[in-house]
Amino acid sequence: MKSHIPLKSIYAFVNVVETGSMSRAADQLNVSHSAVSQAIKTLEIQLGTQLFQRIGRHVTVNSQGKKYYRNVAPAIAEIIKANEEILNKGSDDRMTINMVNSLALHWWIPQVPYLQKALPQLDIRISNRVGTFSLELEGVDIALVYDSIDDWQDYFCEKLAEDDLVLVASPSALTTNPRLSATEMMTRYPAISVANDRRKNDWQVWCDAHDVDAPESPNNLTFNASVQAIHATIRNLGVLVTHRQFVKDDIEHGLLVEIGEPIANPLQAFYFVCAPDKLKSKNVARLRHWLQEQFQS
Repeated sequence: MKSHIPLKSIYAFVNVVETGSMSRAADQLNVSHSAVSQAIKTLEIQLGTQLFQRIGRHVTVNSQGKKYYRNVAPAIAEIIKANEEILNKGSDDRMTINMVNSLALHWWIPQVPYLQKALPQLDIRISNRVGTFSLELEGVDIALVYDSIDDWQDYFCEKLAEDDLVLVASPSALTTNPRLSATEMMTRYPAISVANDRRKNDWQVWCDAHDVDAPESPNNLTFNASVQAIHATIRNLGVLVTHRQFVKDDIEHGLLVEIGEPIANPLQAFYFVCAPDKLKSKNVARLRHWLQEQFQS
């Protein structure tokens, strides 16, 4: 009698392959690292072959694992799609959009009232997966990608906006001298930095465009996330170079002041990404048009 392989083991395997890490897969699945590790071990025992090469705590999918992934990933995608169709009761009014958490906090949430007015029939759910992944496997209809699109070539990709870098400060920083230029602000106030891969080059790009040396951040003013750096800037701890979409609402509400002109970041941009067949949906088309307008405003 053939043994039945639990679907959760196959799903765990697909997530490990796509994220490249058991820890990241565990985060995506909202389970423990040990649960994912055990699921992979069980799968390998039942299949009678290893699917990964293990070096310490790191795993790399081997040739057998790649072949297995190519066979099972489409089936998992179909299962997820079938579930979504039943959950949505045949309607495409409910959609899931993926975007990085900082964009959700600083750009998406302030736009929600305008979305509700423009497209009241839509029920949008937000996911925050990082990196490249299968939209179908994760039940994501649209991804707002803030990066390059080299790894998204299997999907429809459309640029929504450049990544405009701006220098921002608290209004309190300009109380005594409101006419300070951007470069003068940089020399008078500490530089707040973000250390993650997407933001670590912001200061260098901005300074290169202004032909000045990039500053060093003092102790306690380098953060891992943009949301932390933005709040530090609002608290008048220093000045920050960040992308304008993240601070647009804070500028409009007087929490931050934009100094000087924005600089287009040549390293990345904002993109609308979806499966080609999603473009047939009227609601996807309406949302795409609305997003184009919001990013260009």
